[in-house]
Amino acid sequence: MAEDDRPFPAVLDRVHPRDALDLMAWPWFSLAKAKRVEPLAFEQRGQYLRISTSDPQRGIATIWDADLLIWAVSQLTEAHDHGLRVSRRIAAPPYQILRFLGRGTAQRQYMLLGAALDRLAATAVETTLRAPSGGASTQFKLLKDWRRADGGIEITLSEWLFAAAVTDSRVLTIDARYFRLTGGVERWLWRLVRKHVGRQSTGWEIALGALHARSGSMSRPSDFVAALRRIACDGMLPGYRIELTGTGTASRLRAVRSAVHVPSAGRVPVEKPGDPSTEGRGLL
Repeated sequence: MAEDDRPFPAVLDRVHPRDALDLMAWPWFSLAKAKRVEPLAFEQRGQYLRISTSDPQRGIATIWDADLLIWAVSQLTEAHDHGLRVSRRIAAPPYQILRFLGRGTAQRQYMLLGAALDRLAATAVETTLRAPSGGASTQFKLLKDWRRADGGIEITLSEWLFAAAVTDSRVLTIDARYFRLTGGVERWLWRLVRKHVGRQSTGWEIALGALHARSGSMSRPSDFVAALRRIACDGMLPGYRIELTGTGTASRLRAVRSAVHVPSAGRVPVEKPGDPSTEGRGLL
């Protein structure tokens, strides 16, 4: 379905949360609530991603700000699946966005929503992801722009994200309990595990050094591993169980599905969850 430039009224009810595959697998966001201005950079198998901010006063978008992109992707893919008109421009009352994300509607939440939109609009991306083989890198903002409109807000997604989510259907349905996770590392880890484990019974594993590198976290490796151990001990990832094995440079994280049901893929992605071609390897 061709893109329509008129704003899409993103007011669909009972929409299942869906996330863009590429946003789940690469380090696009700061994992800390404190402002981060240092760029994130990650390279793998000849592809790279660099994230920076054009506004040091606001900093790089956080993993909590990413919830707004999940909301937008969810609305667009739901509409597209039902043959409705879609557009990169999305309009909605703020309270509906907050309700979808499981947040309150006090005045402070509206202020935080505006701040999140500002950070997304200031976060610049340079990447070769999804570029043709040997193609040049692409540059864009996580959110092209946003503004307050009558009765709500209007945002414009980047062409890159719109194409990935709507045109190429690179999305996965996610568990709504994800929005209840409060820590940056567990939120990032849940998305990565969801992408790689999916509905596999065999699980997925990755070296802790590689995991730390692809998180983009500024924490020391020892602090990062300590956070992973807390997550494993507390069972903080809805639908999944993780464990740390080995010692020293041989240390690895292993993730498997728990007995709790995890929603299946909402749409068929180009890259299958658990694809061992990415840095971690599937367990046989």
